[in-house]
Amino acid sequence: MPTHKALDAPDPNAHGAKSGLRFRLARALDPALREAPGLSPINIAVCGVIGVSLLLAVLSTEPTLRDGHETLFLATEGVLTALLALEYSARVWVSVENPAVRDRLSYMRTPAALLDLVAVIVIIAPAFGTEGFLLRLAMLVRMLRLAKLGRFSRALRAIGRAVTSRSAELWLSLAVSGTLLLLSSAALYLVEGSTQPDAFGSIPRAMWWSVATLTTVGYGDVTPVTPLGRVLAAVTALGGIGLIAMPTGILASAFSDAFQAQRRHDKDRMVSSGDIDDGDRTGP
Repeated sequence: MPTHKALDAPDPNAHGAKSGLRFRLARALDPALREAPGLSPINIAVCGVIGVSLLLAVLSTEPTLRDGHETLFLATEGVLTALLALEYSARVWVSVENPAVRDRLSYMRTPAALLDLVAVIVIIAPAFGTEGFLLRLAMLVRMLRLAKLGRFSRALRAIGRAVTSRSAELWLSLAVSGTLLLLSSAALYLVEGSTQPDAFGSIPRAMWWSVATLTTVGYGDVTPVTPLGRVLAAVTALGGIGLIAMPTGILASAFSDAFQAQRRHDKDRMVSSGDIDDGDRTGP
C-alpha cells in the first residue's frame, strides 16, 4: 500500500546528514565517533605534526643547529602552525555531528578544544620572542588525549584496574620502603654524623644517601668511611634489592591478570557478536 511505502521509505534528509562531507570528516577527526579500532589516519597525522613540532623545539635550543638557520626554523614553524590551525577549524566545524555537543560555541569552551587552541598558539610563541619550549610541551598532552580515546584506551583502563586491584599490596610496599629509608638514615646519622657532618650531620641529610642506595642508583657522591658505617651501607644496599623487587613483582602479576581478563572479555564479545565461533575460544 502507498501508506506502507511511505513509512518504509528512507529519510533522504537523514541519509544526507549521515553521508555528507561534514559527517565523514567528523568520524575521522573525533575519536568518539570512530567505529574502527585505533586512531584514524588524520589523527595519526596530527600526532605526527605535533611530534615534529616538539622535535623542532628541542633542536632549536642547540645554538650550533639554530644559528644560521633561523629562517628555516621560522618557515617550518609557520607550516606547522597553518596545519594545526586548519585542523582546529575543522574540528570546530564538525563538532556539531557529535550528539554530545550542543553547538560549536559550547564545544570551543570545552577543555579539549581549549587545549587544541593552545596548541596552535604556543607553536608560534618563539616567533614573538617568547620562550615557547616549555609551553610547547603542553601539546604532548593533546597527543595523549587522542590516543586515550583511541585504541590505547582499553590498555590504559586495564593498567588502572591492575593498580587499583593491588592497591593494598602497593601501599604496604610503600610503608616498608619508608620504614627502611628512615632506619637506614637514622643509623648512618648516628655512625657517620660526627665524621661527615655535611653529608650525615642530620637524618634529612642522610636520607639523600639512603635514597640513592636503596634505589640501587648509587651516585657515589657520598659514601660511609667508618667500618660500621660501611657494614650498615652493605645491609642497606642488600635491602634495596628486595625493595625494588617487591612492587615490581606486585605490578607484574597485576598487569598479567588484568590483560588476561581483557582478552577474555574481548573473546566473549566477539562470540556474542558472531565474529568467531564458541569453539574457537581459548584459555580459561
